[in-house]
Amino acid sequence: MSPDVLITQWDIPWAVTCALIVTALIYICGWLRIRRTRPAVFPRWRLLCFCGGVLAIFVAVASPLDAFADRMLSIHMVQHFFLWSIAPILIVFSAPVVPMLRGLPRWFMRGALGPLFASGIPHRIGAFLTRPRVAWLIWTLAFVSWHTPKMYDLALASENIHECEHACFFFASLIFWWPVIAPWPFRQPGYTRGGDSRRWMLIPYLLLADVVNTAISAFLCFSGRVLYQGYLAEPRLFGMSALNDQVAAGAFMWVSGSMMYLIPGMIVTIQLLSPQRRRETAAPHAVAAQ
Repeated sequence: MSPDVLITQWDIPWAVTCALIVTALIYICGWLRIRRTRPAVFPRWRLLCFCGGVLAIFVAVASPLDAFADRMLSIHMVQHFFLWSIAPILIVFSAPVVPMLRGLPRWFMRGALGPLFASGIPHRIGAFLTRPRVAWLIWTLAFVSWHTPKMYDLALASENIHECEHACFFFASLIFWWPVIAPWPFRQPGYTRGGDSRRWMLIPYLLLADVVNTAISAFLCFSGRVLYQGYLAEPRLFGMSALNDQVAAGAFMWVSGSMMYLIPGMIVTIQLLSPQRRRETAAPHAVAAQ
């Protein structure tokens, strides 16, 4: 199949698309309801973030990116970038939990989910998964395992496994970015004003993620051989050999990935070192001393 044909090929997965539409409608309904009482907490940009995250998932799985991804590793990495960086970050910024719950039908919330939430089990599970150590480990396992040659070729050979790979990337990244952004109303101990110990831990958290990303990217760039055999059987596009395509994929993942981890790391550092932040941190201690 020629590149001209692939560029115009939209292979829309209707089950995923319908799920995305329903999810977006639930969030919009919940956002409209909670905005009546908390307009300052849920401005319009949160709604735009959620819709943008849903759109990023749709573009990744339905646009020509998906058609090219089966034939070019470099395009496949662009597709994955939408799923492990753009979509999760936007959705976490939207503070999705409360609007999603408020958007569900009240009879469903009271009858089906009410007893579950009253037990406290979802809260405990969420608090455990979003601990920085746990979140980092989940993300690392998903990121590294799916980039091993055996697992990657397995995903290329099976559409169902490929969709499972995409789901793992998305949900692992969603968990990874949760403690970094700490969306309302969930805050781990230490994220509140005057407690910066856990915020400081986000710097090695992000730097170590960049080390993992750099190691895999460098392996793709400098291995000197084609790691994923599934691409050897595909017709080459744009006159690019399978090895050069792999080097381009590694370079893209290296640059884009480092930006996604280092820029937030710098922002967190600047926030923690800012004079205003220091004054806010010092104030409770001064009051306690008095």
